[in-house]
Amino acid sequence: MRAYIFPGQGAQFVGMGKDLYEHPKAAALFEQANEIIGFRISDIMFSGTDEELKQTNVTQPAIFLHSVILAKVLGDDFKPDMVAGHSLGEFSALVAANALSFEDGLKLVIARANAMQKACEAQPSTMAAILGLADDVVEKICAEIDAVVVPANYNCPGQLVISGSIEGIDLACAKLTEAGAKRALKLNVGGAFHSPLMEPAKIELQAAIEATHISAPICPVYQNVDAKPYTDPSEIKGNLIKQLTGAVRWTQTVGNMLADGATEFVEVGPGNVLQGLVKKVSREVQTSSAAIA
Repeated sequence: MRAYIFPGQGAQFVGMGKDLYEHPKAAALFEQANEIIGFRISDIMFSGTDEELKQTNVTQPAIFLHSVILAKVLGDDFKPDMVAGHSLGEFSALVAANALSFEDGLKLVIARANAMQKACEAQPSTMAAILGLADDVVEKICAEIDAVVVPANYNCPGQLVISGSIEGIDLACAKLTEAGAKRALKLNVGGAFHSPLMEPAKIELQAAIEATHISAPICPVYQNVDAKPYTDPSEIKGNLIKQLTGAVRWTQTVGNMLADGATEFVEVGPGNVLQGLVKKVSREVQTSSAAIA
């Protein structure tokens, strides 16, 4: 069984999607996106600067567009038995699996990026990658700290990203290092994604999600909040709303997909970060990047 997986923020690079534009179907979708967004995001993706591409209102739609347009150009070759996306990638997965239209997916991603940006500006906050500790140890230490700090991204065994206030992250990093973490590395991000500090963004995005039509996908979508497969549109909506303040359970998602029969993981979008994370869960499973013949 083939699982298609879609990357999140951090996978972007200048030049992404440029080769896709040579396909008429892709070019039309990029131009449609430029119109919806109100500026030529394709120009920034293909030949902008790293600084331009790093802006949240550019990064999130850029990764989404690369992933979704690649899936659309694959055409009949895109035959997923199951899909999942890491954080932002969940929106790409839903469009690729026909649960969301291209236009609605893009509009939600723009709304998400803007809401997250506002939440970041309202309260200084950050994230940190914790390497070499068991998940339950990280969870226990975070729970004991008297400041906002929570597990946010369960990326693979031995790699958990925590998220919270600057004070909470600093305290947690010190305690987790004492507890034997190989590294506690603060990340260069603008805010505490997938934590309670994203509540204002969640409220803002909830209205947009509730107003958007979601159809039954062509295959099960494994969602971040609980790593389980969904096909019911109302459940998918509810999980999408919870996603901004809930953890990304990627380790568990990959484990569940393997348990449900996945024999091959195909990454759709820029980079190959997710393939590396899959390999940390199972060395034997086959991984590849989606490519146009």
